Amino acid sequence: MSSPVVTRFAPSPTGFLHIGGARTALFNWLYARGRSGKFLLRIEDTDRARSTPEATAAILQGMAWLGLDHDGDIVSQFENAPRHAEVARDLLAHGKAYKCFATQEEITAFREAAKAEGRSTLYRSPWRDAAPDSHPDAPYVIRIKAPLDGTTVIRDAVQGDVTIQNSQLDDMVLLRSDGTPVYMLAVVVDDHDMGVTHVIRGDDHLNNAARQMMIYTAMSWDVPVWAHIPLIHGPDGKKLSKRHGALGAQEYQAMGYPAAGMRNYLARLGWSHGDDEFFTDAQAQEWFDLDGIRKSPAQFDLKKLENICGQHIAAADDAALRQECEEYLKASGQPALTSAQADGLERAMYCLKERAKTLPELIEKAHFILTSRPIEVEEKAAKNLDPVSRGILNELTSQLQNASWNRETLEEVMNGFAAAHDTKFGKLAGPLRAALAGRAVTPSVFDMMLVLGQTETLARLSDAAAD
Repeated sequence: MSSPVVTRFAPSPTGFLHIGGARTALFNWLYARGRSGKFLLRIEDTDRARSTPEATAAILQGMAWLGLDHDGDIVSQFENAPRHAEVARDLLAHGKAYKCFATQEEITAFREAAKAEGRSTLYRSPWRDAAPDSHPDAPYVIRIKAPLDGTTVIRDAVQGDVTIQNSQLDDMVLLRSDGTPVYMLAVVVDDHDMGVTHVIRGDDHLNNAARQMMIYTAMSWDVPVWAHIPLIHGPDGKKLSKRHGALGAQEYQAMGYPAAGMRNYLARLGWSHGDDEFFTDAQAQEWFDLDGIRKSPAQFDLKKLENICGQHIAAADDAALRQECEEYLKASGQPALTSAQADGLERAMYCLKERAKTLPELIEKAHFILTSRPIEVEEKAAKNLDPVSRGILNELTSQLQNASWNRETLEEVMNGFAAAHDTKFGKLAGPLRAALAGRAVTPSVFDMMLVLGQTETLARLSDAAAD
């Protein structure tokens, strides 16, 4: 019986949740969730100078927005330092590692001489096979004994088999002279202790796998399945950076992209399932597999993101979409909706969400229900409220007083009114939009009237007719 799948996301808390990191987290989440496995979270906070509580909070907030829930407690790599050191000393005790007393000056001098002579600068410590009785009473590091010949094969689920000549591997430092473990050791020990079966991470870590495998082999631990995924590039084909726009997951929340659309789009960056572009979380979890990940870098395209987000907005549950709009307003530092506005927004969703690609667009379309009397009329719309139009609105208001408030009746009244005035309903739409929303571009007049209700609609028409 195969062991359950365990994946992990292990960010360094030195800044926001980068969009590339968000995709790595998503791939790990999808792979675990689709196999009834576990998705774990580890904060790699060993760099105490750069790691901050604020950055950790930003990472957690970004993951919460994306809906990437993790299993179990969050692991702090820094707090596991004693365990990392224990493994280094275990390797030392079993002859798989050794004490190296070389000073930094000696190592630097070796490398400079090797470079000048055109030799490999890969440091070979003279202490590797030194007898213990020759050891000085001086500071030392603990180095692993790297294999001296042969090859190391990284069997990667994305990149295929990658062969490294062992002659290119150095005796990596495991424990510094002050007793603190290096990152490369900490990662392996943590992944082993957390039971991680699949390491899904950026392909910029591919070269690290060969060095980390030395520790797995020396400790007789099972090597996880490696899956090194391509990085995300900008539209110009270069590594995604600030020049391409927003980088942090929370920036995209504050820009009004819905989380479901962001998940869908990030999943398609470097992975595919046939020609499917739009899919639900359930479908993504069912379909996601490592063999669907491409080797080449993916290109981030805002237009494609907006298109996918628009489809998710259109398909969203009205109540859930209302809540996401409220969260967007908070994330972007805008005033919160009143309970009446929020209720009105939810009632209006059916006529708003079909063509909105972002939450700000959706909220802009909802202006008619979010504003209140007296309606402020924009300049372009005000042109539709001349004296003749006001007279028409006044007459129309009286006809709507006793009308049944449903679409069929409203259309019948409006069309009958237009025919009686020897015109078409289209001629009435401009003044009605100006009266009901103060805008020249709005949802359908009938939708606005139904959402606003009879009392509010008639009040707005009366206001406009009286101005």
